[in-house]
Amino acid sequence: MVGLDLRKREVKIIGAACAIGSPHAGCANGPDVLHSLGIVNALYSSDRRIEWTNTLYAERTEPSKRTQNIDTDAAISALASFSERLASEVSAVVAQSQLALIIGGDHSCAIGTWRGVAQTVGKPVGLIWIDAHLDSHTEITSPSGALHGMPLACLLGHGLIALSQGKASLLPQHVCVVGARSFEAEEAVLLMGLGVRVFGMDEIQRRGLDSVMAEALTIAQNGTAGFGVSIDLDVIDPRDAPAVGTPAAGGLRRAQLVQSLAMLARQDNILALEIAEYNPHLDVENRSADCVRDLLHALLVPRQARVAVIELEKRYGASNYAPLPVVLSKSNGVYVKDEYGKQYIDMMSAYSAISVGHAHPRILQVLYDQAHRLTVTSRAFYNDRLPLLLQRLCEVTGFDRALPMNTGMEAVETALKAARKWAYKVKGVVPDQAEIIVCEGNFHGRSITIVGFSSEAQYRDGFGPYAPGFTRIAYGDAAALERAITPNTAAFLVEPVQGEAGIIVPPRGYLAQCAHICREHNVLLICDEIQTGLGRTGKMLACEHENVKPDAITLGKALGGGVLPVSAFLARDAVMQVFTPGDHGSTFGGNPLGAAVALEALNVIIEENLVQRSAELGAYLLDQLRAIHSPLIRDVRGLGLFVGVEVDTKKISARRLCEKLLAHGVLSKDTHETVLRFAPPLIITHAELDWALDRVRAVFAEAERELRHVA
Repeated sequence: MVGLDLRKREVKIIGAACAIGSPHAGCANGPDVLHSLGIVNALYSSDRRIEWTNTLYAERTEPSKRTQNIDTDAAISALASFSERLASEVSAVVAQSQLALIIGGDHSCAIGTWRGVAQTVGKPVGLIWIDAHLDSHTEITSPSGALHGMPLACLLGHGLIALSQGKASLLPQHVCVVGARSFEAEEAVLLMGLGVRVFGMDEIQRRGLDSVMAEALTIAQNGTAGFGVSIDLDVIDPRDAPAVGTPAAGGLRRAQLVQSLAMLARQDNILALEIAEYNPHLDVENRSADCVRDLLHALLVPRQARVAVIELEKRYGASNYAPLPVVLSKSNGVYVKDEYGKQYIDMMSAYSAISVGHAHPRILQVLYDQAHRLTVTSRAFYNDRLPLLLQRLCEVTGFDRALPMNTGMEAVETALKAARKWAYKVKGVVPDQAEIIVCEGNFHGRSITIVGFSSEAQYRDGFGPYAPGFTRIAYGDAAALERAITPNTAAFLVEPVQGEAGIIVPPRGYLAQCAHICREHNVLLICDEIQTGLGRTGKMLACEHENVKPDAITLGKALGGGVLPVSAFLARDAVMQVFTPGDHGSTFGGNPLGAAVALEALNVIIEENLVQRSAELGAYLLDQLRAIHSPLIRDVRGLGLFVGVEVDTKKISARRLCEKLLAHGVLSKDTHETVLRFAPPLIITHAELDWALDRVRAVFAEAERELRHVA
């Protein structure tokens, strides 16, 4: 029964309509209400059958209340009888190598659930008990006398004899409690004395839930035949799950728990799952019912759903990317969520395309309004949005004219065409002999022309023949530029900071020297600011760090406000006016929808002081990363919120660190497996940046421990 692929196992749902141990009799109705709300339909899976097989109803008793002694003999007897019936039902499911899912009333149903699992397996069983309380009172220590405060103690052989049958069903070394924050000292003493690992909310807040859950999983799996998960809804903060009998403030947030359960869903040796303490009469707008649905979806559906989505792309898409194994479906601000609710902080912002943050309300409003007015006209006609964008672009950057395009690659191609025509029409270079100087490690796009002058072998492999007229020189070496210039040189195309090469910042003064050399030789200086422009490096344009005014620049990525591809080539008059009607164009370039969005993106960057924020938080980010003293780190470099951490690839790859960051809720991307890139949306706050930095530190510490263990 153990080791079977979870995706192929049938799921049998058993309702446990029991409120014997609870002060709220209404929780006995929880299974029926959830069933009526369509919980089975919400868990639909094309790979396996999920079926609600039965609902067990407990004997109706008065709600459990503390009197002189423990609960009445009648209540104890009724719960003992119900536990035996539930254990038998669970045992029958587990014996058929099926996955048992118990949806209970009060948490005392756990006695029957896990006794049934343990008796059937006949070997040690692990248990991850996710609960705000320890549920480990004994007859002597219970201040309330409520039976639902005893189930874990009973399973460990220390509860009422009538309920525990005088013996333990579980071994304490394989049991852990996650999320505890409301309990009595006697319970903690009992569990710690037995060797049960308790992860309280203070530890979760310090380490992060994913890290805690990973350790809990190790405890539950190490030396066992399989493990189970028991969730009491009161572990969730009452703001997200109000319908519980014993709420406790300061709990796990709904999305936080959902995302962490994905780790458990990937395991193939889960024997049973349990969710308890749903009180429908206390629910508000079905918020707690929605929690149950999301928790179960995370545990039962995500793995096959994710695999299906990824496999679909692999089946019908080209293999031109190697994404990290996450499927994103929602976003807001600096955060994105995957398809079952796990939240991540975005430290990549789509290579700076999301500089203003995901789903910025101003951008979305402009997008909506303009889409209802006018979307695309082509440049065969004037539209009322483009002129406003062109004016604003020139005002912000100080250039005379702007030419709109769509993608960054198109903006670079426009720059190359302009440089060549300028060379022939203005400088007087012999026709078809113009040369353009570029740098080693450059990344300006992936068109045939551009990859032809790339120094990255993979970008060129199999795509020749290439266009002539390009000369590569070392990046950061102004003397190399001067040596490379000939009478036919039209332009020098350079990134103020090289992004794809690994966030390479040239020596101070390099760009200013290059600008001087270009002026001396009548060569155009064209700065590719597609990724570095519009505030990314702490200046509106990265070339401003050295007070350089190029002859032309390319912009893109952030210009589209995170919702559309918008780019532009900007230049002084003498360069731009080489174009005449018909020389260059684009059906979508300058469309009114894109123009309206780009104009608002510029306004947001300026009015929300995102350039200054990038400068201030970028300096802080650099300082904090440089303070991580790890043998895995070779260098930390960058400008503004554009930072790279170069790692020692003899010890670990940057890709592996990205995967670890992903597990901790941080999205980043490596460069050629050597550099971790951190370029969050410019709207990120100090607190959000600190949260991400805590995870970065934890990942490096975790990687170091693993390497020491291997050694």
